[in-house]
Amino acid sequence: MHKILVIDDDIDICTLLNRFLSRKGFEVVTASSGHEGIRTAELQQPDLILTDFRLGDMEGMEILQQLRGKMPHIPVLVMTGYSDIRMAVNVLKQGAVDYITKPIVPDEILLSIQKAIATPAHRNNLALNDYPSEASDGAAKPKVNQPPGENGYVIGVSASAQTLYKQIDLVAPTNYSVIIYGESGSGKESVARMIHDRSPRRNQPFVAMDCGAISKDLANSELFGHEKGSFTGALSTKIGHFEMANGGTLFLDEVSNLPYDVQVALLRVVQERRL
Repeated sequence: MHKILVIDDDIDICTLLNRFLSRKGFEVVTASSGHEGIRTAELQQPDLILTDFRLGDMEGMEILQQLRGKMPHIPVLVMTGYSDIRMAVNVLKQGAVDYITKPIVPDEILLSIQKAIATPAHRNNLALNDYPSEASDGAAKPKVNQPPGENGYVIGVSASAQTLYKQIDLVAPTNYSVIIYGESGSGKESVARMIHDRSPRRNQPFVAMDCGAISKDLANSELFGHEKGSFTGALSTKIGHFEMANGGTLFLDEVSNLPYDVQVALLRVVQERRL
């Protein structure tokens, strides 16, 4: 059972999230201030932290920096009622895995939590420099190109893997739209992240969206966002994934699972490069 820490000075929000997430199979602990949240995180070591951006004793940037400094392996989701794209980009740059606007939509927050927990912050690393330069029988090891990206990927040494890394090196410096083909579980998101890490956009946000896990009703808003009052139930402004990834890289996983009308809108945005 995954443990989630909720930090919010609004007791009603803590109660709501506690009940909702508990019904979804999570263990939930709560804290009502920034300092209490940091102490609780150090004691409880949760699998994920969900924190309000504006707390009574601390601002969101400060608590995010402290959490990332003390527990960099724990993903942090930030909630706020102050919808602002610059704030969203800043919290993502500081290490938050997602940005959620209030009032909270349970399905949206559950999706963000599931995505964050399913994407480990640290992957097993196959350290190539631990291998001897020559095999025990005297035969030299094949030369392996260091693949792009941070040290956190399982590195393939086969001819096919080396061809893949060369293709990544080829497209990474460009702003081309890239289609990544592969069976489920073959590492398409890792390839997308490698392309991002090798590109001039590496210091900008990398935003991943699982198109197969989003309902038809939410797909448009998740991609493109919406303004407060633009339709019934739009109680606040929603920042879409395109805006979150502005200047960086947007990875759309299982894009073929999107409804056709959404694919039409998506195609136009990709062609025109304008939202």
